[in-house]
Amino acid sequence: MVETGQWFFPARGGELYPDKPPVFMWTIALFYKLTGNLSLAFLLPSALCALLTIFLVYDLGKRLWSAQTGLIAAALLLLTLQFTLQSKTAQIDAMVCCWITLGCYGLMRHFCDGPNWRWYFIAWFFMGLGVITKGVGFLPLLMLIPFFAMRKWRPQPREITGKPNWWLGPLFFLLAIGLWVVPMLLLVEQANNPAFDAYRDNILLKQTAKRYADSWHHIKPFWYYLVEVIPVFWLPLSMMIPWLIKPWWQAIKQGDRRIAVPLIWVMLVILFFSLSPGKRGVYMLPAVPMLALICAPYLQQLLSRAWPKRILWSIVLLIAALLTLAVLGLLDLHLMAKLNDQYPVRPWWMLVTLGTIGLIISVATYRKPANSWLLFAPALWLIYSLWGYAVLQPVRTPVNVLQNLAKVHDVSRPVAMLDFREQFLLFSRWPTYHFGYHADHNLEYQQAWQWLQRYPDGVVLAPADLPLVCFDLSNATSLGNAHRRDYYALTINNALPSCAAPTDYREYYYLPTEQYGNF
Repeated sequence: MVETGQWFFPARGGELYPDKPPVFMWTIALFYKLTGNLSLAFLLPSALCALLTIFLVYDLGKRLWSAQTGLIAAALLLLTLQFTLQSKTAQIDAMVCCWITLGCYGLMRHFCDGPNWRWYFIAWFFMGLGVITKGVGFLPLLMLIPFFAMRKWRPQPREITGKPNWWLGPLFFLLAIGLWVVPMLLLVEQANNPAFDAYRDNILLKQTAKRYADSWHHIKPFWYYLVEVIPVFWLPLSMMIPWLIKPWWQAIKQGDRRIAVPLIWVMLVILFFSLSPGKRGVYMLPAVPMLALICAPYLQQLLSRAWPKRILWSIVLLIAALLTLAVLGLLDLHLMAKLNDQYPVRPWWMLVTLGTIGLIISVATYRKPANSWLLFAPALWLIYSLWGYAVLQPVRTPVNVLQNLAKVHDVSRPVAMLDFREQFLLFSRWPTYHFGYHADHNLEYQQAWQWLQRYPDGVVLAPADLPLVCFDLSNATSLGNAHRRDYYALTINNALPSCAAPTDYREYYYLPTEQYGNF
């Protein structure tokens, strides 16, 4: 965007990117233009959105209960594994979580601390902004279900008046969406280009309702979130839930909207994503801020009981058991050797350090187990950030593969990539060609064969598990492993004498202008 001036239609390696609207990419590009540092530009949007989310939870807790409750709610949110992980990750989810939390904040200000029509309209606007960030920004609308149900069941002395104003909210919602959709539709119409038509149809139809109702990847069972995501990634909040069911239920019976509305909303969000066949753990992130909010008023009461504190302490002690696993790795025992074959990293010294810290904290907090997680969480994130990223780089980035490619292929000669991840473009030094990010794998090898006839001094970077029937792999150069896949460098010498022509040939070109990372 910065280098081409084309801000309205994101591109991935020269190909239009229709998977998500451009709001998140706009913020990265803006920070890159301001700072000139790509790493900083990647991370700032998530970090700033996370800080705003923490403030919103604090302010809502302060307004609905007390300043102390607000601080507890903000601290619980920051200490929750999934929230902090996404806050430190250059992905879109922390931003859409922020817009959804703003929507919830505005509605809660109106429902429980109102009436406040200004915040009601602001909530609708940020829901619309969430939609043009990642589709699901409308989720705060589910709060209307418990609110109107409770309004009928437990009317309050000071009910919200001014019924015609309710219908102005959707106008602000549509206004926010229209800031992107309307110009996009006009620009696509003026372009008179099939590629832009496909972009419009993909992002408005396939990536919204079709992606939810008929997902084509990440297929998981209905109970996936309840069994595999929430118990671990919502720690320590998930550990508190069994002891909070009774006080939450009492609050609902008493008509306390401060608890009932966000609690039922969290349950509806879990149900909403569970009904879709395509599931990813990160989809649960938007529910975490409101869960932290409704846990906060009961934390002191909860920590006055023995078992919640003991379980929290036991979790830290269990993580400290990583020390044993690390020692096995350092001793190169057979089990660890098998893990090394599958994941070519050696995190053992890091795990030794983390396990030792966890063990020390467990011993030090034995008499005050409530402090165990409070002390362990910062240590966990510091070690993961300063050490873990470096340890995981060989498997989470293509650095090793491209480093091996640089040994056999000059950076002035072109490279064609098959079935690649975006990181390969990010780290590439070469003039790079590809045939479409979502290209038919059955056609890619035919396209690659034709491409080598045009660029005989080029090389094709290909994963070993593709059906490369137009090539002889017997003397292909192995480049190692990235993202749990083996890669080869294929040259004109590996191409068979002939290959069937592909039914469709599309070629995209990408010329890297900045080196990201070193190898």
